[in-house]
Amino acid sequence: MARHFLTGEELSREELNALLDRAAELKAGRGEGEGGDALAGRSIALVFERPSTRTRVSFEVGVAELGGTPLVLRGDELQLTRGESMEDTARVLSRYVHGIAVRWGSHEVVEGLAAGASVPVINGLTPDHHPCQVLADLLTLRERFGDLDGLKLAYVGDGNNVARSLSLMGRVAGVEVRVASPDGYRLEPGVAALGTADAREAVDGVDAVYTDVWVSIGDEREAERRRAELATYRVDAELLSHASDRAVVLHCLPAHPGEEITEEVLYGERSVVFDEAENRLHAQKALLELLVA
Repeated sequence: MARHFLTGEELSREELNALLDRAAELKAGRGEGEGGDALAGRSIALVFERPSTRTRVSFEVGVAELGGTPLVLRGDELQLTRGESMEDTARVLSRYVHGIAVRWGSHEVVEGLAAGASVPVINGLTPDHHPCQVLADLLTLRERFGDLDGLKLAYVGDGNNVARSLSLMGRVAGVEVRVASPDGYRLEPGVAALGTADAREAVDGVDAVYTDVWVSIGDEREAERRRAELATYRVDAELLSHASDRAVVLHCLPAHPGEEITEEVLYGERSVVFDEAENRLHAQKALLELLVA
């Protein structure tokens, strides 16, 4: 039976640590043939409903570097636009490819894809979860601190898919995730180790401070309201001063300097944002090996 990766909770702590170990090996051996044939003779469908930079490029390059064939499919290129169900799409794709990575505007639709598929389905992003991003985040934190267990991370801003995945997968990894969001932007109770409206409370003494855009795809009609309501949740030097002296700054990108994060912090010496973006490639290669190879 195919094993899927939809929320990140599918992995045990031991599996997660082993995956991160493998991602580090793949990163260190890149260009030296490390893992170069793990997907030889296999094809991976990469299905995108919406535009993508990091998710598309990291998956497409990752599949190719593992010796496989990436097949990029846009939602408007499939018969989904003419009423074919996601379940039937999954049944058909499963006859052609060895795995499916999908970025879609509904988590329920991706669950339907997984239900119909007989090959592994990987969630590349939905409005509810972004587990591949968090694999890269955890790899980045391990590179900086050596061990994840006992780390404290504060997410500041909109309690969105990234905040939820950080909270859920952080629990698996042994990372305490605190989420600071205003009313109307909070995660459901009990997901984060701490949910608060006070950004300073969340950031106090943490090892990492994380933020994301205030206006995501689909939120454009509410852009001005969201910017106004989230304005006091900007990650700047003053907020960062409440974190640990060793704290790093993360952002899943794309960033809007001057909104959710200042330019000074985004490009400053404590930022590991672009290491984090690079690590999407290596973490997803390790995930593909685990699920498909």
